[in-house]
Order: sequence, then structure tokens, then C-alpha cells
Amino acid sequence: MELSISSRLLNTSSAAAATALLKSKPRVHHRHTSIPLLPLKHPFSPLTLKQMSSNSQATLSCSSLPQNNTPPAPSSPSTASGRIGEVKRVTKETNVWVKINLDGTGVVNSSTSIPFLDHMLDQLASHGLFDVHVKATGDIHIDDHHTNEDVSLALGTALLQSLGDRKGINRFGDFSAPLDEALIHVSLDLSGRPHLSYDLNIPTARVGTYDTQLVEHFFQSLVNTSGMTLHIRQLAGKNSHHIIEATFKAFARALRQATEYDPRRLGTIPSSKGVLSRS
Repeated sequence: MELSISSRLLNTSSAAAATALLKSKPRVHHRHTSIPLLPLKHPFSPLTLKQMSSNSQATLSCSSLPQNNTPPAPSSPSTASGRIGEVKRVTKETNVWVKINLDGTGVVNSSTSIPFLDHMLDQLASHGLFDVHVKATGDIHIDDHHTNEDVSLALGTALLQSLGDRKGINRFGDFSAPLDEALIHVSLDLSGRPHLSYDLNIPTARVGTYDTQLVEHFFQSLVNTSGMTLHIRQLAGKNSHHIIEATFKAFARALRQATEYDPRRLGTIPSSKGVLSRS
């Protein structure tokens, strides 16, 4: 700001000159600075400001705009290490070790000395995407009954362990599996209450060396130790191998569905009672 006063005013002492001086308006000079605005090439990408010096470099990162203030969806219970059950069952008749991971990828390693049972355990792992490991020896010189039963009892107990308190799971599973002319429907409930409803009409007494009566016994033993309600229905089928294999495939897919997490349940127990336990 500058004040301009003429020399005549400086040389006079009159009151009028002083009054004129006081009433005079100062002239204000404004200096305008132009700042160029640079367009943002990526307005929605993170911005990075770099300050360079001869000896160091500092980086400042800013969040992208606009920001989403929506809270993240609740996650399912952690399955990083998988839900795993492991059981060893030793009797005078058998020696059985079973391990199952419900959050596996379908890895299977079964050796029961009963080839057809090993084949069915392969179906359980492959179509359920469970990791299933079974090692069993038994008195198969008598028959396959004890080994078939004890493998299933151990598998059901391992399943019970891996389910834990059953928080957040779907609980129910339902699947129909075709295999050529055979069509089998399986519906199950991981209720904690063991029940088997079995309706297969297998036309032959054996598949290879495997007694087809042992199919029902396998599922009954599994139900008893896992605390599962299981319904098996044959809708079509004439070939014994196809009927049994379709049963294990349908069971595997129904069990997979029931053991998977329901994201809307938010980790709560799927029961109006608030508890699912083996009765």
C-alpha cells in the first residue's frame, strides 16, 4: 500500500491541507498470482506425491476417491487350517485310523484291504471335496463285516470332531446323483440326532467280493457316531455297482452342501434351540 502526498501539501501547515490529507484515500495495488491447474490423469487412482532430494526420497500415498464407507461383510469362521477330525480305533478284530478335513480339496488315501470300500471312499473324497485318509487292517479272512463297520464308526467320529459346535454351517444337504441307469436321492440333516432311513434295492448279493448288505451297515454306523439324520432313496437302477456308487456320490455332495458355511448366518448355530449336539 502506498500513500501519495504532493510537495505543496508537505510545505503547508494549513488545517485545510491537513484535512485533505486525512480524507485522501490510499491507493492499494493488488498483485495477482496465477496458479495453473493441472488435470488429474487418473482421478480415481491412488495419488503418490514424491519429494526428491539429492540424498533421499520420501513418498506420500493418498487414498483413492471417492471413498466407500460401506462396512465390510462379516466373514465366515476361519478355515485357514481346515476343520479336521482324526480317530484311531483299535479292537481285537480291527485296527483303524481315519483322518478327514472338511475344507480339503478331494485328496484321498485309503487302504482298507477291501477294494470296493476303498473305491467308495474315493467317491466320498472326490465329490465332497474332503481330504480323506483311511488305514485299516482287520479279520477279513473271516469276512469284511468288522472292517467295514469299524471304518465307518471311526469316520463318523472323525466327522463329529471336525464339525465342532456346527456354527455357521448350512446344516442341511440334499442331492440326487445319476449314474447311467441308476438315480439315487440323498437328504441329510446334521442335527445331532442319529437316524437312518434306507431304501436301496440292490439286485445282487455281491459286487466283486463286497457283500452288498454292508452298504446299509456302513451308513448306519456312520449315522450312529456322527449324529446325522440320513435318508437314502433309490429312484432308478438295475446295476448293483451303479446303485451303490451313485449312493456314495449323492451322499458326498449332500454332505458337502451341509458342512459348507452359510454367509448370511454370520457364524451362528443353525437351530432355533441355539444348539446342535450329538444326542
